[in-house]
Amino acid sequence: MLYSLQEATYYASTPMRALARATRDFWSSPLNPARDSTLGRSLYAASDLYANVTRRYGRPDWGIDTCEVNGVEVRVRQQVVWESPWCRLIQFDRDMADMRRAGKLQLDPAVLLVAPLSGHYATLLRGTVEALIPHHAVFVTDWSNARDVPMMEGRFDFHDYIDHIRSMLGVMGARAHVVAVCQPGPPVLAAAALMAADNDPNRPRSMTFMGSPIDARLSPTVTNKLAEERPFTWFQSNMIHTVPPPHPGVMRRVYPGFVQLASFMSMNLEKHQDAHQRYFEQLVVGDEDSADKHRVFYDEYLSVLDLTEEFYLQTVDIVFQKYLLPKGELTHRGRPVDPGKITDIALMTVEGELDDISGVGQTQAAHGLCQNIPEDLKELYVQPGVGHYGVFNGRRFRDEIYPRLAAFIRRVDPDFASATGPSFQIAK
Repeated sequence: MLYSLQEATYYASTPMRALARATRDFWSSPLNPARDSTLGRSLYAASDLYANVTRRYGRPDWGIDTCEVNGVEVRVRQQVVWESPWCRLIQFDRDMADMRRAGKLQLDPAVLLVAPLSGHYATLLRGTVEALIPHHAVFVTDWSNARDVPMMEGRFDFHDYIDHIRSMLGVMGARAHVVAVCQPGPPVLAAAALMAADNDPNRPRSMTFMGSPIDARLSPTVTNKLAEERPFTWFQSNMIHTVPPPHPGVMRRVYPGFVQLASFMSMNLEKHQDAHQRYFEQLVVGDEDSADKHRVFYDEYLSVLDLTEEFYLQTVDIVFQKYLLPKGELTHRGRPVDPGKITDIALMTVEGELDDISGVGQTQAAHGLCQNIPEDLKELYVQPGVGHYGVFNGRRFRDEIYPRLAAFIRRVDPDFASATGPSFQIAK
């Protein structure tokens, strides 16, 4: 019912949104002699704000067409190398002629960047990808919006997620590196443990977990406490809704992205209200540079996807209520998942000192679970002064976290450890 109401509200606002766009275009037209008047700028700002707040935000573009390698601009193209109804594996393929001009005569380490399936599109990791591309062959999981997947495609749950990770690592070939950001931590660790137990030749060379709830019992945040305090039936009754027409996934039961977005925004409601007030004021005074930064941020932040009922509820149950992985009680299709089976997959964990989603200690718990990995193949890092988003994006990530990650990958990979790698300067 809530999903249908949300859809009805969106379509009911269409005439007003169209009027707002027409008003915005009229008062921003260079042919309008009153466009720079106080009244004109105010009407332009108000109509632009209304149009943006009420419009629907689709899947953002990656916007990554080039990268810089050794001072040379290298062309980048995206290609899908594997896909299912639930995910596409995208490779950011660098032009080999440009790479040779940049002096890159050998292959770089292959990295599977596992984007979170927790409400936002994979493009949330745009900054992470931009940092990785110059020095790695980058592959990214691009998860589907559940409302766009027809019912005939069946279910997608926590265990299907694990199988997807194994399949994608298989496509990438022997001993790639995997980097899991936030939510994917537990299923990626489970996939690595199962591959290690099978002595799978395509098991990863290293695994890096960034701000992941490996053991959500440690340093509980507001999100963790909510999951603990509410009974499982509450999540079933209040968070799951049915996809209405005209979406391809009509009748599928999902955890809607707009519900999660509302939850996140309510945690910092004043901050978002102030940001939109500033945006209005910036448009009135003609500060387009600041207004553009606001648009770029909210174009990404307000673009959300739905999760299947089974995946969302199993994640709540397995990760945030029963803590099956850290307690050694997780099974996958009848098989026990034992991270202790991992002996030759290097491990790095990255946490943010101010992370209010995955508290400090939750990610580094992976070191205790993987007790049979040699100490020289482990690395633990806590970044001072950053929250959850800063663990994988922003200046501190580029200057302080990424150089450590890149150096770790090359250090533990015998194919690249002795080769001349990129030179990084960690910011002081």
